[in-house]
Amino acid sequence: MAKKKKKRPMRSVPNSILLRRKRKVCPFKEAGIEEIDYKDLELLKSYVTEGGKIVPSRISGVSAPYQRKLAIAIKRARNLALLSFTAGYIAQN
Repeated sequence: MAKKKKKRPMRSVPNSILLRRKRKVCPFKEAGIEEIDYKDLELLKSYVTEGGKIVPSRISGVSAPYQRKLAIAIKRARNLALLSFTAGYIAQN
């Protein structure tokens, strides 16, 4: 004879709704920033890790066009010695 399967009680809310996360909104679009300046070190510093790596967009919530502009600005600041390649920020006297 086949075993009878136990029926699970029905949930009032499906799992798919419970597991959905709130969609991240691009902070640059929210603030109305069109161009990212390589001289704005306080802004750039928040998108660089302590090890000097650029934070990925899936973590920071930055949209793809702004992520490309952000990466270019960070690389320009690094080449001009405004940002460090390894420590994230160089203190200016």
